[in-house]
Amino acid sequence: MPLYEYACQKCDHDFEVLVFAGEAVECPKCKASDVQRRLSVPARPRTAEASLSSGCDPNLPPCGPACRRFTG
Repeated sequence: MPLYEYACQKCDHDFEVLVFAGEAVECPKCKASDVQRRLSVPARPRTAEASLSSGCDPNLPPCGPACRRFTG
């Protein structure tokens, strides 16, 4: 049961859906079957080593959107 990301070619709606073997995918917004599967990149698992207390330098700018100090 993989989770895939799709984009509807009719209404430009982006969505995720669990796809079972042989199952047809349709847009949940407009019910069109003209959808394109997008490349999904899995998220990197969070570990204790990546936390703020294990080496994040408060004198440097935030390291990215996942940084606990990110305000933007």
